[in-house]
Amino acid sequence: MTTPEHTSPPTPTGGGRPVAFVTGSTRGIGLGIALHLARQGFDLAINGVREEAQVAEVLNQLRETGADVVYCQGSIAEASARMRMLSTIKAHFGRLNLLVNNAGIAPSVRADILEATEESFDQVMNTNLKGAYFLTQAVANWMIAQKQADSDFPASIITVSSVSATVASVNRGDYCLSKAGLSMATQLFAVRLGEFGIPVYEVRPGIIRTDMTAAVGSKYDKLIADGLTVQPRWGLPDDVGRAVAAIAGGSFPYSTGQVFMIDGGMTLGRL
Repeated sequence: MTTPEHTSPPTPTGGGRPVAFVTGSTRGIGLGIALHLARQGFDLAINGVREEAQVAEVLNQLRETGADVVYCQGSIAEASARMRMLSTIKAHFGRLNLLVNNAGIAPSVRADILEATEESFDQVMNTNLKGAYFLTQAVANWMIAQKQADSDFPASIITVSSVSATVASVNRGDYCLSKAGLSMATQLFAVRLGEFGIPVYEVRPGIIRTDMTAAVGSKYDKLIADGLTVQPRWGLPDDVGRAVAAIAGGSFPYSTGQVFMIDGGMTLGRL
């Protein structure tokens, strides 16, 4: 069976490697995605909030795959940073074939919804939903222009949400609302971009072992041992990376707007 690494990515007209912009991609799920896309033949625009010198090892790891990699520092919550990132990509590559909306934050304090603050709500929503929404808007308009210049230009958008889009956690309501909003954003952009031949997808991970979940590792260890997931293990960034690479490789051309569950069966209805 062909693995995602060996799937051929869509080839831009005129040759060259396709370009992917993966937000929040210097560690965790985003890095897992970036590694699989690089191995599959994509050049990369990588994003994080740390200084470039602090992520040099990650960038070198990605470049060792043969990918051309540019670092776009900044928070997607800031409009000026989003525009600066896209300007960097345009100057370096001159094109963009794939956007992967992955950047996201957890609330700094997991507070009951009866006690949670507006400050936390705004912080989470500005990054997880507002930032991703308006970055997608800007990229979508650029992709439309590229499509109008060349109808065969391959372009797609993949948003990484979470099972929290539908599974309620009352001690992090702001996070759940942000992910539910991303799910609707996927549907909205899928509908709007359909006429231009730009498919839009949602990848919905479950319990993934990353820096974000490290603080609650023992909690999820117990839940998984007690049967939280059908497949009795943590998910890994590699699991999400494989799924995104398969979608990005063009394996699902007639599935725009659809949700791909990467949750080990966590959300299956069971008796």
